[in-house]
Amino acid sequence: MAKSVTVYEKPTPHLGLPDWYAKQWELEESASNRINNSFELRNTGRTLRNETKIKTEWDTLLNSTRLDDRVKELSTWEEILAKLFKELSVEKKRLREARAEAEKDLENIEHPLKVAAECISMRDCRRGSELTYDEPDTEVKKELTVIEALKKNLTEKVQAAWEKLNRLKQVEFEVNLDLTDKSEAIGIDKDNTNLNRNSAIVSYKPNALRIPKDAKTYDTWLKHCHHIKLLAENELKDTHTFRDIMIAMQKRAKNDIAAQQDATDYALRKRIHQTQKSRNQMEWQKRKVEKEMESLIKEILRLEHALRDKVEIVKCAETRLENRTYRPGYELCRDEPEFGLKDQVLQLRQTKKQLLEKINTLKATFNGLEQLLIKIDRNLDDKQHSLMTDIKCLDIRSSLKTGNRAPLINETDRNIALANLDDEIPFE
Repeated sequence: MAKSVTVYEKPTPHLGLPDWYAKQWELEESASNRINNSFELRNTGRTLRNETKIKTEWDTLLNSTRLDDRVKELSTWEEILAKLFKELSVEKKRLREARAEAEKDLENIEHPLKVAAECISMRDCRRGSELTYDEPDTEVKKELTVIEALKKNLTEKVQAAWEKLNRLKQVEFEVNLDLTDKSEAIGIDKDNTNLNRNSAIVSYKPNALRIPKDAKTYDTWLKHCHHIKLLAENELKDTHTFRDIMIAMQKRAKNDIAAQQDATDYALRKRIHQTQKSRNQMEWQKRKVEKEMESLIKEILRLEHALRDKVEIVKCAETRLENRTYRPGYELCRDEPEFGLKDQVLQLRQTKKQLLEKINTLKATFNGLEQLLIKIDRNLDDKQHSLMTDIKCLDIRSSLKTGNRAPLINETDRNIALANLDDEIPFE
């Protein structure tokens, strides 16, 4: 059959219809599989995206909560440490004031110490039998011992207060350092709490997962916080106890010194009274001795006058005897007048001897009384010197009395009691 149209075909093998169906089915299956795989991948991708989004949001929220809780915990510890720091500052100020008060007492104690030493030296200048180991001497020396013991205790307490103050400063520095670190950490964690994905300062970091070299564990940090708190509390307790003990010691020492000063003043006043009484008694004895000496002088003068009277009588009797020796002859006999005159002469001689002995005895007694009067005058002078010494001691010690123990402005009665002693001298 003749061809009217020329047909051109590709010089490649042509598939048959079954092969075409096979190819078609293969493409459909391949597309279906790819679609199914894509669907699965899209579902897993959406699930992963949702899960990661939720996890990221929850992790961010939880970490923000953790940071907020951490800030609250740090703030709590900051409040505790700030309170302890304030208490440490107050206690340091109080201890400094107590130490200054102790140093002031230590300076003020020099005056009572000098007064006690001056009283001892002054009373050591007493003379004669008045230089005794009496009660005021014992009390003044006891007062000196009490003051020296207090001075030693105050010196030790001032030194201990200085050491305790240094310890307080060290603890305060440690608390302040930890407080500063916590304040800085709170600031950092607050800034981190306020950070979000839209913050301008967020960026990748070269090694965000690294562990710092000086990093501590939470337990170690908590132990350190408790240690600082316990250290400050113990130091506050010890300092408060020390300050109370020091203040109590100062008050007790002041009371002891005041009591001892009162005891010393009482002993001095008692000794002044005893000296006054003894001096008045000696004044009375002096008056009696002087009166007795006057009586002795008068009696000696009378005896001497009587002795002079006997001289003329003796001369008269001896002249009579001598004249009668010139009688002549038998007239020179031993008659009654001769015996009477001889007896009179012997009696007069005996009387003269007795008068002389009595005069010598009275003169010796007068000399003894005169020596006794000298001793009494010397003893009175010593007593007056001792009395003035004790009064001066009381006047010197009046500067020790301050505050409620200060003497009254009007001391007329005191001066009368200490100086005017005429009323205590008995009347004749």
